Amino acid sequence: MSFLEVLAIIIPAALYSAAPLIFTALGGVFSERSGVVNIGLEGLMLFGAFIGILTTLSIEDTVGPAAPWIAILIAALVSGIFSLLHAVASITLKADQVVSGVAINFLAAGLAVFLIKKIFNKGQTDFIAYRINKIDIPGLSDIPVIGDIFFSRIPLTSYLAILFAFFAWYIIYKTPFGLRLRSVGEHPMAADTMGINVTRMRYIGVILSGVLAGIGGAIYATSISSNFSAGTISGQGFLALAAMIFGKWHPIGAMGAALFFGLAQSLSLTGAQLPVIQDIPSVYLTIAPYVLTILALTGFVGRAEAPKASGVPYEKGKR
Repeated sequence: MSFLEVLAIIIPAALYSAAPLIFTALGGVFSERSGVVNIGLEGLMLFGAFIGILTTLSIEDTVGPAAPWIAILIAALVSGIFSLLHAVASITLKADQVVSGVAINFLAAGLAVFLIKKIFNKGQTDFIAYRINKIDIPGLSDIPVIGDIFFSRIPLTSYLAILFAFFAWYIIYKTPFGLRLRSVGEHPMAADTMGINVTRMRYIGVILSGVLAGIGGAIYATSISSNFSAGTISGQGFLALAAMIFGKWHPIGAMGAALFFGLAQSLSLTGAQLPVIQDIPSVYLTIAPYVLTILALTGFVGRAEAPKASGVPYEKGKR
């Protein structure tokens, strides 16, 4: 097998696996840039996956192939609303943000499992008939060499995730909204003095994290798993959180780290087709993303600086 043939297997699989991580990691960027730590990305992603599958099953007989796309939008809305629980606890009630995020993870998992058993009378949902499939981009997939590597057998959501990362960078670093968001995460008292509503900006940051994590979860469910159970989202939210930290709280950095972790995840899917890697026991390939996460954070997180006010509740008039 030639090097180009290996790339034609690995890169599409990496892009396929990375899309949910990119959206969720970008959600974490918005939240933490506003000064709110969101450990609850796992739970928000899980709830988005549940709503995505439930919505698809409910409307696919009516709208056909459009069902998963509509389901992603519904999941974004519901997860955004669900994230308000974390916003109220962390911003209004000034609770410990890490504890609140962990509570979100447990609540989302418990609520989703409870609803599955009430609705389907079993431990998982039915499989959806319409999913987000891999496609070849017309014209681009015919380009010699790179067409088969970057524009073939990849779902549209992967391209949308990459484009959204650049859009998020523009919003955060090139717009007045982004400047206000970053200011309340770096020095909320100074921002408040300048007339910026710190509470409102932080609420927006947390809600955006819920919306994007919901999109990530729904994409995972409708493109990869095709159904939902308690184990459908199992660590992907924490991988996205690690990608955000590894990417130094920067949208493009978070995207790059998510692509790296997506590559690690894809090895468990493509390893059997690759020379040398096919001889590695599958269990090692399955745990590879988490081992790489530990190594990456051990090597780089010490050099990365979070927004200065991240994790610190703001009380007007206090430093």
